[in-house]
Amino acid sequence: MDTAVNESLSISYNLEQFLIVLSVSLSIATLSKTVPILRRIPYTLLLVIVGMALAFVDVKLINLSPELIMEIFLPPLLFEAAWNLQWRNLKENWFPITLFATLGVVICVVGIAFPLSYWGGMELAIAFLAAAALSATDPVSVIALFKELGASKKLNTLMEGESLFNDGVAVVVFLILVGIPLGTSTFDLSTTLARFVTVIGIGVGCGLLIGFSLSLLTQRFDLPFVEQSLTLVSAYGAYILAENLGGSGVIGVVVVGMVLGNYGSRIGMNPRTRLIVSIFWEFVAFFVNSIIFLLIGDQIGLSSLSDHLNLILIAIAAVVVTRLVSVFGLSLISNKVSDQISSTHITLQEQTVLWWGGLRGSVAIAVALSVPQAIAERQAIIDIVFGVVLFTLLVQGLTTQFVLKGLDLIGDQPQRLEYAELVSRQIALRRVLAEIQKSDEFPDIDPERLRYKQELVQGQLQSVTDKLKLLLQEYPLLQEVANKKFDQTVLDIEAETYADLIRMGRLEENIMPLLVTLEGENAVEQS
Repeated sequence: MDTAVNESLSISYNLEQFLIVLSVSLSIATLSKTVPILRRIPYTLLLVIVGMALAFVDVKLINLSPELIMEIFLPPLLFEAAWNLQWRNLKENWFPITLFATLGVVICVVGIAFPLSYWGGMELAIAFLAAAALSATDPVSVIALFKELGASKKLNTLMEGESLFNDGVAVVVFLILVGIPLGTSTFDLSTTLARFVTVIGIGVGCGLLIGFSLSLLTQRFDLPFVEQSLTLVSAYGAYILAENLGGSGVIGVVVVGMVLGNYGSRIGMNPRTRLIVSIFWEFVAFFVNSIIFLLIGDQIGLSSLSDHLNLILIAIAAVVVTRLVSVFGLSLISNKVSDQISSTHITLQEQTVLWWGGLRGSVAIAVALSVPQAIAERQAIIDIVFGVVLFTLLVQGLTTQFVLKGLDLIGDQPQRLEYAELVSRQIALRRVLAEIQKSDEFPDIDPERLRYKQELVQGQLQSVTDKLKLLLQEYPLLQEVANKKFDQTVLDIEAETYADLIRMGRLEENIMPLLVTLEGENAVEQS
């Protein structure tokens, strides 16, 4: 009886602690979005500061276990990023992203581990663990800044794509290296490479299997909340399945997110469902980031940080230098071969932003906290990673805006965003007006009220149209944007039509939009 009572009290206490964490983290995150003075500071940094303040007054929230970090927090963060990464943008920039996410990780791990060992006195195997954790980039606040300031789509794609695949590779490297200090494995280049390929291959296979299976399943029904729930199940399901089969759960989540975001959501979800699912995942990522950064601040002691200050400073210098070498060096390689296999040419200004914007965040912290308790230097690794994350958020995160403006990389992007918003509003108002004009669909509404609403919408539509005309006159280059949006809209309509035909059973499988083929044939004929 006493045991049952103690377990009940323990569950009740843990639940209360979780609710406190939830309330504090979401309150701080909300304030950072609503209070003007706080908007300039990344909300993740505010959460860390509040967490540290709680730790300073000796208020400890929840003890984070490695399993909780890796299995609960990582899958939703990775899935949300993969869901929103558009394949068409990724395809245009695949080569530099691949270089950054593979060779970039190797450069980072080696370039951080040896300075930590040589100048910091760390055992090399432990230094490699800290370096693997620090090789995971997580520029959440930088991406938000890109969108707010209207940075180019290419910069957004390069930063997001690199971060997404970089995280997967970094975690795999970490999991391979973690057995060395524990004495459960030894480093052998051929064996390590074989294991690396196997682990990633299993992860990719699990992600593809679950992603395409769910894509075909969601074609059979149109239930938004069920489809939303299935995406959540797929994120955790891909992670668990891949891990149990000896593969990378992280890679599995990334792949299933990309498949569902680019294929499943097109053939199995209507536009309204896609919007519901996207909003849901945006909140989940915000929710998880809010909790993890608060808890990290709460877990770190200032005295512990000061004890490892020399290691933190070495790691900061190494991170900045290795990031510089990897971005500028690999961009040079990418640009050399861009004419043959990739259309992407990364300018020096863009390389500078990619270098300075390579922040470390929740993924690096999650990996560091997953270091087994059996490793004596675990706290040193956590302190090093936390110190670097704090530096990148506080120094690099807060100055990236000035770097963008100083390098003139914003350009006409704010006008492009304004144009896109005006066009969207114009389309919406036209649809509203068309519905209102169908008076037979509103038999119970007073005709005078219908007329008033119609005139109101017409006035708003005219105002938006006038603004669009002025914008096009002031910025003629926006006409090119309009043409591209029109071409893409036509293709999207055709693709949606095929998806509807598949759902109705009139097509067995999705087919490539005919307009793409026709455009390719026309281009060949013209050349």
